Amino acid sequence: MLRFGILSTAKIGRELVVPAIQDAENAVVTAVASRDLARAREMADRFSVPHAFGSYEEMLASDVIDAVYIPLPTSQHVEWAIKAADAGKHVLCEKPIALKASEIDEIIAARERNKVLISEAYMVTYAPVWLKVRELLAEGAIGTLKMVQGSFTYFNRDPGNMRNIPELGGGALPDIGVYPTITTRFVTDKEPVRVQSTIERDPEFGTDIYASVKADFADFELNFYISTQMANRQLMVFHGTDGFIEVKSPFNADRWGAEEVELTNRGHNVSQIFRFPDSRQYKLEAEAFARAAAGTKGEVVTLESSKANQKLIDAIYRAAEKDGWEAV
Repeated sequence: MLRFGILSTAKIGRELVVPAIQDAENAVVTAVASRDLARAREMADRFSVPHAFGSYEEMLASDVIDAVYIPLPTSQHVEWAIKAADAGKHVLCEKPIALKASEIDEIIAARERNKVLISEAYMVTYAPVWLKVRELLAEGAIGTLKMVQGSFTYFNRDPGNMRNIPELGGGALPDIGVYPTITTRFVTDKEPVRVQSTIERDPEFGTDIYASVKADFADFELNFYISTQMANRQLMVFHGTDGFIEVKSPFNADRWGAEEVELTNRGHNVSQIFRFPDSRQYKLEAEAFARAAAGTKGEVVTLESSKANQKLIDAIYRAAEKDGWEAV
């Protein structure tokens, strides 16, 4: 059993990841750390976790954990991923693991010198819906892929929410823009070469609240829009010469709606629906990470893939400042 320590009492950990780890077959939470010991103890008691620490450093120095899960504000991910690795702990870090692709080189160096596993927590790459999309594309179910379209939007103008605070790494692209990009790269095994974009920022917060993106993958295009101030929507469509694939609840499959992939033929008169009820993608993520940490062969998100994804996000920001294409 891989023993996890949770670095902070953040909501995503409380509501999604800690329950998933506790439900995993090969992992367990043995410690919670917070800068407030009472909060750490409260969360530990909620999940029957035996150890609570009043500082992150104290937990990292302990021998009651083998790995850490980091759900801190984005601006702190690099610092604490490196500190955890230097303490000899494996690291599962929330996305985005960094705000610049160049920062990920520091994390790669920490991984190499400490011989630990460090992976960005893209739960979608473990979800059966996305594994099915990858399988369908690989077998040529829609012929030649020509166009990918996506959207991911929600509405949040809470000034106290980290997504609306630039200093904490807020913004639509770091929060949700990474999902259309990581999933497209994951299922196609292709990388973009250039990008165009339009970005809108909130006049009060200064964070990016809308982006419209066109990415050229040489063989196909990815077009998507995201927003943190639009009505809720999630959709991804892969359109080819012989048909198309629609992912109904692509990113929050366990909360958004039905976990379904629909394959439709060229004539639009035959459709197949693949359903994956209660696939529990966070549990699958925890189990895959634990297997990889134990040295068992299996696929997890590598830091090299994380860097490639962040390079695209960096290029999207640069492209918004010019008229025309920007190289990735």
